[in-house]
Amino acid sequence: MAITTNAICNSFKKQLLAGEHDFDSAGGDTFNLAMFTSAATLGASTTNYATTNEVSSPAGYTAGGKALVNSGVKVSSGVAITDFANLSFTGVTLTARGALIYNTTTNGGTGTTDAVAVLDFGGDKTATSGTFTIQFPAFTTSAAILRIS
Repeated sequence: MAITTNAICNSFKKQLLAGEHDFDSAGGDTFNLAMFTSAATLGASTTNYATTNEVSSPAGYTAGGKALVNSGVKVSSGVAITDFANLSFTGVTLTARGALIYNTTTNGGTGTTDAVAVLDFGGDKTATSGTFTIQFPAFTTSAAILRIS
């Protein structure tokens, strides 16, 4: 069991080319981020969000995580990018090893939760009655969380 370092999910790559994901900041799909313990098995072969080994907290975190605020889509110097605003969970007590970004609105609203990317925190990260923040990279062609060149 492991979380693979910052993997783009293979199913997402195929779905992206089939036009199943919309990253427009206005009217696009809704993407969530859910956090997982070190017991989770997440990587490039992950296809959907599931609650197995998701973190739990008495307050401030619920199964499924939270919706991300999408920065939209931009192309510069031949590189297409999209990114998200930083995401905070407040008043939580939890330990997380990584996270899954997933699309909650793909496939015509059939209720699927298509995996997009796996984030590995590089070790367990903990918050105790505090704020747990996921800090995304800059919305630039060299740093954005999703880039196609």
